[in-house]
Amino acid sequence: MSGHNKWSQIKHKKAITDQKKAKVFTKLLAAVQASAREEVNPDFNPRLRTAIQKAKEANIPQENIERAINRAKDNPTEEMLIEAYGPGGTAFLIAVITDSRNRAIAEIKKLLSDNNAKFAEQGSVQWMFNQSLEGEWTPKFEQSINDELAPEIESLMEALDDHQDVVEIYTNADIKSKEEVDIEE
Repeated sequence: MSGHNKWSQIKHKKAITDQKKAKVFTKLLAAVQASAREEVNPDFNPRLRTAIQKAKEANIPQENIERAINRAKDNPTEEMLIEAYGPGGTAFLIAVITDSRNRAIAEIKKLLSDNNAKFAEQGSVQWMFNQSLEGEWTPKFEQSINDELAPEIESLMEALDDHQDVVEIYTNADIKSKEEVDIEE
């Protein structure tokens, strides 16, 4: 019977690993699809070229990448940048790629509400970030967070990351432990 238990454990671990891998694949392929909307040739579309490179680094099969590029022609998706205020007034930019704008906004508003965060008006948070060449958003200034708020912020980030349409999450929260804050003071 001990072999059965070991197989059960392996099966459980593999299921968790496969689920995480599928989540990464889905997000990377959505980025490829969104990038291919304007130009399907990566030689003329640097954004698509970067998305394909990231997909290949994650070992996504070439046929899946090609399918995502072809799907961009037939099934239009929309990119959005949702702005929010999290616990303790932290700023969040949430990059979303979706085929249903209204559904995605409603679901993300619900996630924010459930995690002590608020949906923000367009432009009210974005000014707190700079966009680098790779399209990454970096905070102009970071907001130090103590041990009490850290679990709330981490919970919010996990909930957002689990949403199928969320591609990337940017925040100005600088989570520090109580010891680090005491040392600085």
